[in-house]
Amino acid sequence: MTQRQKDILSSIVEQYAEVASPVGSSLLAKVFGVSSATIRAEMAHLEEVGFIMQPHTSAGRIPTDKGYRFYVNNLSQGKESPADRRAERALTARVTGGNVPEHTIKSAVDTLVELTHNLGLATLGEQLYMSGLSNLFGQPEFMNKGQVQEVARLLDNLEPWLKEVAPNEPLSVYIGRENPIGAGAGCSLIISKFRSPYSDQSYIGTLGPTRQSYRDVMQLVRRTGEALEEVLYA
Repeated sequence: MTQRQKDILSSIVEQYAEVASPVGSSLLAKVFGVSSATIRAEMAHLEEVGFIMQPHTSAGRIPTDKGYRFYVNNLSQGKESPADRRAERALTARVTGGNVPEHTIKSAVDTLVELTHNLGLATLGEQLYMSGLSNLFGQPEFMNKGQVQEVARLLDNLEPWLKEVAPNEPLSVYIGRENPIGAGAGCSLIISKFRSPYSDQSYIGTLGPTRQSYRDVMQLVRRTGEALEEVLYA
């Protein structure tokens, strides 16, 4: 894939996350300073290799799970913006503000919900903490009953699945159909494993639509896991 094709894919992922509607060639032509015909040719290639799709005739394009995976795998650590720093300071203050583990975990989950607008979740020992269902089901993706049922199935089976699979990476991202349960839910699970004196399988993370700001959410989830380790081992 050429660099321009990578950049166009990134733009489609990021624009779609922001506006929740297919991204057209005319918008990207302005962004890249080339003709709409050039963008359409590049989009045709990206569609051919399965990174984007056209949901309706005459519509723009949206990313596929494969396109999201390529985007996530190629994310680089960009320079933090003032908004990023403010979010991290708010997160750290909320997580370090309590001295009861359960309260600390709940505060961390609630803060992730506020900052990411996704559903927040955490496990500590045998307990599952969850908040933000209204955020999740308020997204335009979840207007049809079948998809809501798939999300519910994913949530019902999430805790036993985490115990069975026990992801070991500091940050794990499961996009759309990569989720072994609720694969048709159109969701992405972003979780961080953190060390805890209370359990060897402690996780914090978010569940949101595949259409989301991966860079920001991944950074916040990773930082939350780090902050919880610092607090719980203090």
